[in-house]
Amino acid sequence: MKLLDLFRKGPKVPENANEEKVLDAVNLKTASGIRVEVTAFDGRLLFVAKLMNLHQNTAELHQYSETTLSQDTEPVHVRIRGYNDHERKAIYMEGTISPKPNHIWQVEDLAVTRAGNDRAFFRLSTDIEATATTFSGFSAGEKPCRLLNISVGGACIGSEFKYYKDDKFLLKVKLLEDRPPSAMFCQVLRIIEKEDNKFEYGCQFLEMTEDVESKITQNIFAFQRQKRGNS
Repeated sequence: MKLLDLFRKGPKVPENANEEKVLDAVNLKTASGIRVEVTAFDGRLLFVAKLMNLHQNTAELHQYSETTLSQDTEPVHVRIRGYNDHERKAIYMEGTISPKPNHIWQVEDLAVTRAGNDRAFFRLSTDIEATATTFSGFSAGEKPCRLLNISVGGACIGSEFKYYKDDKFLLKVKLLEDRPPSAMFCQVLRIIEKEDNKFEYGCQFLEMTEDVESKITQNIFAFQRQKRGNS
């Protein structure tokens, strides 16, 4: 063996390889018990669940919403995303799920794909009639608007009426004809000025109880199924 061979370096390890492993470990360790949304790679919301029993790259999803997946389904590769209140970060993951009894799904090959500061909620495009009701100021009262999209955490509306950041209003919308209207207390976070003096408002829901959140989730599922059935 040549003397120089003793000083040759081994295979180069990417500089961020260890950082990525630490990121995975930290995020997965603190993700236990968070609410997550499970989506297919084509964008469909499959179900909402609690992420439980994390161990290395395995976990369980305790489903608490309805799903279009059968308990007899083959393993499915999915995206899993949720918001970690402890770290104040959205966590994006991938894994392969397979059904277990009692509405539990086993997750294998679980990995964090990224973490960010956004609240990772599935958004469903809608574009349907709605109303926004404010209770103070010169423009107080009920005004028509369009619900452009909705998630469990918030909505985007289109309106010809001017609102300001942090304004609050009651959003009422009938997502499905056979179900009662949904009413959500909202706060404006983002404003996009459009053509013809129209505006789009990105809003977050406030004062959401678990019961109201569950009803909105069920309506989103039902609306998604109806929309896909009509397409």
